[in-house]
Amino acid sequence: MANFHVYAAGTGSNVEQPAIRRIGVADVFDALRLGFEDFWDKPSHYVFLCLIYPVVGVFLITWTSGGNALQLIYPLVTGFALLGPFAALGLYEISRRREQHLDTSWKHAFEVRQSPAMPAIAVLGIMLMALFVAWLFTAQALFAWLYGDTAPASYTAFINDVLTTQRGWTLVIVGNLVGLLFALVALSTTVVAFPLLLDRDIGAYAAVETSARAIMANPVPMLLWGLIVAAGLVLGSIPLLVGLAIVLPVLGHSTWHLYRKLIEPAPAPVPVKKSRKRAA
Repeated sequence: MANFHVYAAGTGSNVEQPAIRRIGVADVFDALRLGFEDFWDKPSHYVFLCLIYPVVGVFLITWTSGGNALQLIYPLVTGFALLGPFAALGLYEISRRREQHLDTSWKHAFEVRQSPAMPAIAVLGIMLMALFVAWLFTAQALFAWLYGDTAPASYTAFINDVLTTQRGWTLVIVGNLVGLLFALVALSTTVVAFPLLLDRDIGAYAAVETSARAIMANPVPMLLWGLIVAAGLVLGSIPLLVGLAIVLPVLGHSTWHLYRKLIEPAPAPVPVKKSRKRAA
């Protein structure tokens, strides 16, 4: 992996910032197509890699249902997607290897652990986890504001109240608007951050800053990408989250190709000429 990094770890503040390309809506759909091709190449490997995602999701739902926290099921399912960019690290690596015609066996997905950029990747992973926890606390605070401290008696009663009362619709509308803000923060800070760090060890700050610049340079395509991700995760979550075992790999691979379209390749290093010493 070290051979595919152009900068050494810890030099993120001193390196040249990656150049951003202008892309269109067609590029977004092309990245999605390329991501599906990566998934289709060896789907059994990728489904295996992503089984932990729906399994953990089902565990979270079971835990909240048994712990009188039914109001947190929806925030957990939607907010768990905030961790998607970090969870898809192995998929970026598989797409990178396939792009370079290297072996794409599933075992190579775990080689990201050897990346010189792992400290920066870990920092961004912690940032996303903090964002996920903040979203859960915000969702719980919103529920307590509208419903008080009493937990819902049952899932059916809670759904009925949400869909038939004014406070329920307030919870739906305000909750989704607040959730949208959290999603925009995650999108604007990590849309290309993790693939970039796998490709070049430029530091966490530079990776986040590059993601923000990519959003500002391509607002319409990036918002479309955000909607595609949100819609895919919702559809994948409907059948007890099992669909995420397909949706997540496709989106993960597509993110790598979107990164390739958004970021200019790193310039080739200039060889250093050694000066010849004159004989005394």
